[in-house]
Amino acid sequence: MRVTFAAGARTPRLRRAAGEDESSETDAKARRAIRNLPSSVSAASRVRRVNSADPLPRAFRLIVTGGGTGGHTYPALTAIRTLQSRLAAEGRALDVLWIGTADGLEARVAPAEGIAFATVATGKIRRSSNPLKMVSPANVRDMARVPLGVAQARKIVADFRPDVVLATGGYVAVPAGLAARMCRRPLVLHEQTVRLGLANRKLASSATRIAVSSESSIPLLPDSVRGVAVVTGNPIRPEVLAGHADKAVEALELRGFDPQLPTVYVTGGAQGSQQINGIVRDSLAWLLSHANVIHQCGPANLDTLRQHAASLSTELASRYYLTGFVGPELPDVLALADVVISRSGAGTLAELTALGKPAVFIPLASAAGNEQAHNARHLEDAGAAVALLGEVTGTSLRDAVGPLLTDPVRRDAMAEQARVHGRPDAADRLVDVILSAASG
Repeated sequence: MRVTFAAGARTPRLRRAAGEDESSETDAKARRAIRNLPSSVSAASRVRRVNSADPLPRAFRLIVTGGGTGGHTYPALTAIRTLQSRLAAEGRALDVLWIGTADGLEARVAPAEGIAFATVATGKIRRSSNPLKMVSPANVRDMARVPLGVAQARKIVADFRPDVVLATGGYVAVPAGLAARMCRRPLVLHEQTVRLGLANRKLASSATRIAVSSESSIPLLPDSVRGVAVVTGNPIRPEVLAGHADKAVEALELRGFDPQLPTVYVTGGAQGSQQINGIVRDSLAWLLSHANVIHQCGPANLDTLRQHAASLSTELASRYYLTGFVGPELPDVLALADVVISRSGAGTLAELTALGKPAVFIPLASAAGNEQAHNARHLEDAGAAVALLGEVTGTSLRDAVGPLLTDPVRRDAMAEQARVHGRPDAADRLVDVILSAASG
């Protein structure tokens, strides 16, 4: 299946061009691979034939594996789009297959983007600080599924014959990553967080290249694999970098915002964060006396916060914009924001550092491997953010954000340090690694 992008369109469509410069044996195997894909392959992503009189260079074949959450899924999708654009400039096409889980975010994203999708059996490790709790019935049952998943992935990899397998993390990446080694296909790992996630740690010894998002990750790698590691950064959507502050003012109708005050953007992710919402609610009058506030609270929390905001004075209320969800206007909101209060997931860090935004991070305590706390602490140590760890209160939030709101020089210094750690060209860097791995 060939991924092509219509001019000016975001969503790729699939096609098979006649006269492709491949042997008949390869074509036959490719057709068998499509026929033999599990039933989970989306019907919308099957091949359509388009006649062409001119032979095309051989398509680049890529298997992507990883997902479960947006942190693993969206960097992979951005890498696919960037690789397709790079190949298109050379007159080549991209054949791509995504191996994921049926209930992960990637199961919706890949077919929606016109990318063929297959599932394999896999198991999730439920972590615990108590080793005895790791040997739970659920963990034992899931781990028993891994050998089947490896066998399924090996067949898919052998039939598809990818030039490279790209693994972006999540437990589904393990079977496909092991299958790449068995089939002697180059394996590129991409790690979004400062420390390698569990899946990438399991696959590190099998990797041809390990792409990490931070220089600080290199010393944390095993000595045996540091030689294949390269710092790329974490790919972010290019539209995030193209926002305009004045468009946010118009789109959200922020007529009451005071242009003499800084603007704070508060977000807890698409579903919101009860913790962040509660802390901001307790500090809201103070915040609004020092700043304009855009608060993305999650749809389920909207009514409660509206009731609280009703007690604000008219002057303060005019500087408060409350919304359940921020959609296409997000790049413009980020462009307007002078300070961001948020979780510290890998994608958030990548976007805010690429934009050079001062941030106060409130890590999600239940994040796997405590990775959000590590992410936040890493940037705080560099002077690029403030990390609120442990128990966070309205007072601790005021102590953290206050100096950034009242001291523009301090705010600018933090923004500059954030930019130092930002890698807006991360997707291109990762594509360089993929192409390098394919060429040996």
